[in-house]
This record gives sequence, C-alpha cells and structure tokens, in this order.
Amino acid sequence: QLQFVESGGGLVQSGGSLRLSCAASGFTLDYYAIGWFRQAPGKEREGVSCISSYGGSTNSADSVKRRFTISRDNGKKTVYLQMNSLKPEDTAVYYCAGQATPWVDTCSTTPRDYAYWGQGTQVTVSS
Repeated sequence: QLQFVESGGGLVQSGGSLRLSCAASGFTLDYYAIGWFRQAPGKEREGVSCISSYGGSTNSADSVKRRFTISRDNGKKTVYLQMNSLKPEDTAVYYCAGQATPWVDTCSTTPRDYAYWGQGTQVTVSS
C-alpha cells in the first residue's frame, strides 16, 4: 500500500526556515514524481514544487522560486522541501503526493495529476 508521511512543519517567524520531509513506505520511490502542495484556509490547493522520479527535473511556483528547494533521496525514500525566507503568506497545510512516471523524467505541479497523497503538515509563519 502506497503511503506518504509528511513531517517538519511548525511555527516559525517571518524570514525563518523549515525543512519538510515526505517519507514513502510500501513501495520503491524510484518511479514516482513527487510534488509538494499547500492549502491555506478558504483557498484551493496549489502546487508548490515538484521533482521528477530520477531527480533530473524540478518545477516551482513563481511565488516560491529562489526561496524553496526540492530534493530527493531515493535510497532513503524521502523527498525534502527546504523553505527559506518564509513569509506569512506561506502559511498553509503542506502535502506531498506521488505520481507514477516510470518512463519520463518530468513532473507536474497540478494537483489533479497526483493519485497518492499524504495527510499534510501545518506550516505557520508569524509576522
């Protein structure tokens, strides 16, 4: 059974940093593109960043470029989201999700492209 578990969220002051982790279990991570998404109260879920199955391609939303970095360690079956220079508008529940992409080294930041989701971790940035 495919499972993702997010961790690393918390409360941080504006300008601070957090590193989120997305741990996979029940399968090999090698053939899955992984995306990070977030959802703030009253807003739709939006794509933050993604990384292809082999790590050769990444995409990020304009709002987080140059602040957030996604990476993966397939041996540890974990994907990371390093978040720097956090702003109050980054406050949201952050989710990771997996998309089976065994034949291509690309990824999507569109939520509907992902079938397998974690439960989320709360990130709160105070001003």
